[in-house]
Amino acid sequence: MQTTLNQNTPGNLPNNLPNYAAQKKLQTWLINGAIILILAVMLTPIIVTLAVSFKREQDVLRKPPVLLPCDTPERSFDPSACRFAVEGYERVIAPKPNANALLGFSLTGRMFNIYVPNTLMYAFGSALVVFLLSGMAGYAFSRYRFRGRQFLMIAILAITGIPLLTNLLALYQMAVDLRKAGLPGYDERMFMVMVYTGFNLPFSVWIVKSFFDAIPRELEEASFIDGCTPIQSLIRIVAPLAVPGLMAAALLCFVNVWNEFLAGYLLIAKRDFRPAMFGMYDFLSANIINYQVVAAACILIAAPVIILFLFTRKTFFQAMTEGAVKG
Repeated sequence: MQTTLNQNTPGNLPNNLPNYAAQKKLQTWLINGAIILILAVMLTPIIVTLAVSFKREQDVLRKPPVLLPCDTPERSFDPSACRFAVEGYERVIAPKPNANALLGFSLTGRMFNIYVPNTLMYAFGSALVVFLLSGMAGYAFSRYRFRGRQFLMIAILAITGIPLLTNLLALYQMAVDLRKAGLPGYDERMFMVMVYTGFNLPFSVWIVKSFFDAIPRELEEASFIDGCTPIQSLIRIVAPLAVPGLMAAALLCFVNVWNEFLAGYLLIAKRDFRPAMFGMYDFLSANIINYQVVAAACILIAAPVIILFLFTRKTFFQAMTEGAVKG
């Protein structure tokens, strides 16, 4: 049988290979250029903030400004003349010598004595509650068919589009009423954990549900044959496979709470219960012209989230990109 070659057959591919290779090379260059441009736009503010945080006040206020304090009258940049300083960080953490402390000094600044511990409590508390509740709700929506299920799922999805700002007036009135009621054991910090949990839970339920959907039901059915109850199957079989999705939901909740400012500013009456973003606002008001101090505070506030993401990035990307269980 004779085979007729046309432009779509492999026989003609060598004639088009030079053009194809050139197009692929151009495409690769364009993609890499776009990535570099995006990274430059995103990283430039961070690099500038980091550089300013290590400057002295007189270097920050120099005219014309310089990115690094390494210029001399003879040269615009002299690495041997760099004058990096940590006075901005010292102003933020306010270390005080203490022989009884583990590191030989204590942190006396309000930022790390009060505001950051408060935010850690809010973020970890909310993330833990979201981890548990989104796991139970996501499993129920994924595995069971009950009356009103579709309506509840649509309602939860709709709630994710409502910003926290819309509910602040009602939440503020609730906070005022609860403070006036004088309930035994009531704490504003507990109320804030509930607020942050309610704000982050709807989207987390959808993330976790999609992860449970990707887990084959046959695994549970096999465990039932082996004598497991539904609860035992959930705990021993399904939950370990859904951990990446649960961790991703908890991590998103942690980051959202860490970066939140408005609710903590309006709903908390006691200054000692307010979060780190309020501390940043308070710090900015007191150091409006001390740019190196403000830059140091920004770096220190951002560092915990960056460190957390570096340690959990594998689990987070697995949950966001795979969404399935490999057999």
